[in-house]
Amino acid sequence: MGLAAGVAAAPGPWEQPAAALAEQIAGILGPGQAHLTIRNLSSIPADEIPVIRRLLAQDLKAHGVILAGPESANTVRVTLSESARERLWVAEIAEGNQTQVAIVDSGPVQAQQATAAGGLTLLSQQLLAAHEPVLAVLETPAGMVALEPEQIVLYTHAAEGWREQKRMAIEPRRQLARDPRGVLAMAADGQGFDAWLAGVRCSGASASAASAGDWTPSCRESDDPWPIARGSIAPAPPAQGSAASAPAAAPAPASAPAPAAADVSVPLFNAFYSAARNYFTGVVTPSLGVDLPPFYSGALIPRAGGAAALLIGGIDGKVQLAENSALHPVAGTRDWGSDFAVLRSGCGAGTQIVASGSGEAANDSLRAYELLSLEAVAASAPLAMDGTVTALWTSPDGKSVLAVVRNAANQYEVDRVTALCN
Repeated sequence: MGLAAGVAAAPGPWEQPAAALAEQIAGILGPGQAHLTIRNLSSIPADEIPVIRRLLAQDLKAHGVILAGPESANTVRVTLSESARERLWVAEIAEGNQTQVAIVDSGPVQAQQATAAGGLTLLSQQLLAAHEPVLAVLETPAGMVALEPEQIVLYTHAAEGWREQKRMAIEPRRQLARDPRGVLAMAADGQGFDAWLAGVRCSGASASAASAGDWTPSCRESDDPWPIARGSIAPAPPAQGSAASAPAAAPAPASAPAPAAADVSVPLFNAFYSAARNYFTGVVTPSLGVDLPPFYSGALIPRAGGAAALLIGGIDGKVQLAENSALHPVAGTRDWGSDFAVLRSGCGAGTQIVASGSGEAANDSLRAYELLSLEAVAASAPLAMDGTVTALWTSPDGKSVLAVVRNAANQYEVDRVTALCN
């Protein structure tokens, strides 16, 4: 007993950053009560979060700040985030209508921790920068098409990257939701593109389709359903370690034509979009044999035997899988945001789901997950993004995911996200 009392426990890795953050929070709030929430967007294991919460509670109490329930007038929202090199803990302290921020650096990210998070590392490469909101982009053999709320922009490839060539107004104009959305897809004949906005559908093509600048898009009012899964899904590449798998998935050249997908035939799914909102109503064609709730994102997940299931992110924040005429809740998705897309990386199980972080974060993150039965398990460490992810979708070949990111200056960039097998 005397020996145990005389041996001090070695300090853990979270004691110093917890103490530093608590000191800053208390300096802003002063003595009183506050409601504390913690959101983990880092590779810190979930079982470490209660330890961090306990340390913060103890250190705040030492400074006169007592934790209270949600009814408290003061709230402290702590986000545990990280980049490729370092971890940052950010506290948003709200007192009435005023919010202040405290930030501490909790140390470098250890390589073994990123590896422990899964079998792959996400990488990003900027394709495009824009001053106006970008809803979707589509790379074609002739060039790149970008969909904005009121314009379609055509780009050609130059030595320095994509160069704007032509802008066309979308007519007729419609009243758009606060956060408008849109979809771009190659035309069925492969000679142009189709675009969907709330209440409007546009098509663009030319006789030769040799250059995006030759396309002449035309738009019309339309309540047609939007494609959420086009035609078919190519089979997942062999898992890492097989003879046919590549050691890494390198980003494709920006000017490269989209390879033809489609080895496994699956239904063409379309979903009806609510023009007055920013989500899908839950009505899809063809029918899945089960009623779907309104949802924000949908993606086809390849399943054993060449089948596929539809993964949806509901407007209530619940992620569910529609399969075999039934709707199943998916565990492990509590930290997902409203956007996700499928990535055929060839790592691990071969196919992953890339999801944005939950909440409206100043610096969002993307993370890859594998769907094991009906549970999403992290397959990578979070990839920090330089802003908020506003849209996310799978490239035509399935080997990368494209993300639209809005930064603090309200400027936009489109990033290609690929995977490197660990």
